[in-house]
Amino acid sequence: MTLDRRGLAGTAGLALATGLLLALLALPVVALLVEAPLGDVPSLLGDEHVRKALRVTAITNGLANVLVLALGTPAAWMLATRRFRGRALLVTLVELPLVLPPAVAGVALLSALGAGGLLGDELQDAGVVLPFSQWAVVVAVAFVASPFYVRQAIAAFEAVDPTLRDLARTLGASRARTFARVVVPLALPGLVAGWVLAFARGMGEFGATIIFAGNVAGETQTLTLAVYDQLEADFDLALAIGVLLVVVSAGVLLSYKLLLAWRTSSSSTTSSSRVAPSPSA
Repeated sequence: MTLDRRGLAGTAGLALATGLLLALLALPVVALLVEAPLGDVPSLLGDEHVRKALRVTAITNGLANVLVLALGTPAAWMLATRRFRGRALLVTLVELPLVLPPAVAGVALLSALGAGGLLGDELQDAGVVLPFSQWAVVVAVAFVASPFYVRQAIAAFEAVDPTLRDLARTLGASRARTFARVVVPLALPGLVAGWVLAFARGMGEFGATIIFAGNVAGETQTLTLAVYDQLEADFDLALAIGVLLVVVSAGVLLSYKLLLAWRTSSSSTTSSSRVAPSPSA
């Protein structure tokens, strides 16, 4: 009886902690949806400020994601398949933006690429001025989002059975063809999951962008910066943009979970096909 009471008390404690945590996490989102004038959201999202911010967000995040995929995929492939001195340090440097405070990331970008910065004067002499431009938004988003993709891509490439690559090579496939026709398809669920996380991080980027690129409507103001800008000017508009970002974030999260389920299903299918005896055996 004593053990039953202790068990019930423990279960009640766990349920209370879970309920409090859910309240802490869900209450702000519920409050946003309750307070937002949902009936007016479509018309509010047609406001000129929102359309400009949406255009800047689409352009800069699109370019940043191209940059993340173009540089992150070969880097992840090298880190997943090569073992060399300093690899652990290199992986740590790639992951460092994950834990940097956003404001520090913005100051670091200014120190590196701004006027008088580490490379700022050389870039300026070459006619390239990044700070407080749309390209600064692209660089800031790529800086904070790329580690999310590279981490997942390394894990996805490492999970590909090397004997399959070797088999393709013995059949005469070149390294590039083996990578494109064998490695990438097998690692695709993990690569896409990493890209979804990077995309979500880029959409929510605020601190590094406002410091490195500024907050100019129609030029460097993204949707998250527009929320900040409209807090005092038009609170209903800020709420409407918030609702839009919640919907996008929920869609990204749902996509990520579906991709994880797809990845698990693909891995299980591949493992089963490897261990299953052939009919002729």
